[in-house]
Amino acid sequence: MLEVGQKFPHFELPNQDNHLTKLEDFANKWLVVFVYPKDDTPGCTLEGKGFSATKKNFDQMNTQIIGLSADDVASHKSFCTKFEFTIPLLADTQKKLLTALGSGQSEYKGTLYWNRTTFIVDPKGTVRKVYSNVQPEGHDQAVLSDIKQMQSIS
Repeated sequence: MLEVGQKFPHFELPNQDNHLTKLEDFANKWLVVFVYPKDDTPGCTLEGKGFSATKKNFDQMNTQIIGLSADDVASHKSFCTKFEFTIPLLADTQKKLLTALGSGQSEYKGTLYWNRTTFIVDPKGTVRKVYSNVQPEGHDQAVLSDIKQMQSIS
């Protein structure tokens, strides 16, 4: 798994509106990348709603949030529309970034899903914190608190 102190991998992936999103788009900003298993499932919905509800707080701290899963653009669009998400979701259908991040997979009812993992990346592109086996409820608040602390030290 990608570790604290390592550079976040370069990526170019489409979001739910099929706009290509690159790591460089977040230059000089803090970045939160949350890997989640599957669109429109209970835990993923809870996590997406949490980050959408606190997006303004993250914006005030020069921090962007993006979700990442192996679902396709159409699935992301439907998921975002259904729950009125205010955060972009990136489609990694080829699983290149997911593999590079090394968050791993777990099996559920015979299907493999990517493990729920979150990365905080500083404005220089360095991973500052990794959350493994994330519990979605209240996760946005924990990340927000950690970024506030990191920014006060920087």
